[in-house]
Amino acid sequence: MALLRYTITRKHVFVDNEPVLMYYIENIPFAFDLLEEDEKHDKWILAEAALNQEYTMEDIFRYSDYLIAEECHPVLFELDLVNPEVLPDEPVS
Repeated sequence: MALLRYTITRKHVFVDNEPVLMYYIENIPFAFDLLEEDEKHDKWILAEAALNQEYTMEDIFRYSDYLIAEECHPVLFELDLVNPEVLPDEPVS
């Protein structure tokens, strides 16, 4: 029986019109890092965020609740990850 291995990705997006670095597990957002002030005005970060899906805080809570219910939230549950080094450095509260 093959065990599932999950992949973590990250990209810049807007959350409530604020640019952030969003973390995903298999394309489901689960956490984000706030950007430094200079990063919030970086044209490359803003261009990447503009190309990606926009979220609200309510969206993030809904996705996180789903992942917790399925015991697949990578910060809260031990999962077999392809690339654990991509996880956020600070724990999600």
